[in-house]
Amino acid sequence: MSPKRAFDLGGATLLLLILSPVTLAAAAAVAVTGRGPVLRRTERLGRRGRTFTMFTFRITRGGALTPAGRLLRRHYLDLLPQLLNVLRGDMALVGPRPLPGPPGRSGAARARLAVRPGMTGPWQIGGRSDLPWEEMGVLDLHYVEQHWLGLDLAVLARTVPAAVRGRRPATAVRTVPVRVA
Repeated sequence: MSPKRAFDLGGATLLLLILSPVTLAAAAAVAVTGRGPVLRRTERLGRRGRTFTMFTFRITRGGALTPAGRLLRRHYLDLLPQLLNVLRGDMALVGPRPLPGPPGRSGAARARLAVRPGMTGPWQIGGRSDLPWEEMGVLDLHYVEQHWLGLDLAVLARTVPAAVRGRRPATAVRTVPVRVA
C-alpha cells in the first residue's frame, strides 16, 4: 500500500469518526426535507478511466435546492458521503475532482485519470467555481504531475477554512434608476 493510500484510509476513517455527528444531522435534515433517498448516486470517471458510483447527500427536491440543501451546499457538507468513496478506494482525499462522462481527448483530460479523483484539490481551494475551466484543467494537471503527500497536507489545511467560510451566496443584480435630464 502506498503512503498516499494509507494516508487516505487513515484520514477518511478519522474524519468519519470526528464528523459522524455532523454527518448524521445532515442525513436527518435531508430525510425530513423530502421523500426519496438521502444519498444521491452519480456515475463518475475514476483512476484509469474506470467508472464508479460517487455518493453525495441529496440536496434538491423537484430540481430546486431545499433549505437544508442550501446550508449543506454552502459549507460543502453535501460532499461528506464521499468519505465512503475514499474508503472504497474510488477516490482520494486530495486529487482532481471526478468529472462525469467519457474522458476528453486533450492530454490534460487523459492525464487526470492517472490518479484517483479527490474530494478536494488545488482548484477547489484556489477559487472554486470562480475559475474558468481552462485554469481548472491547468491546476489539475499540475497536481497530477507534482502530487506528493506534502502537497496533499497543504491542500487539506486550506480546505478546512474554505469549507467553514462557505461559498459566497449568489449575488442578485441590482438595478439603479437612472435620471434622464
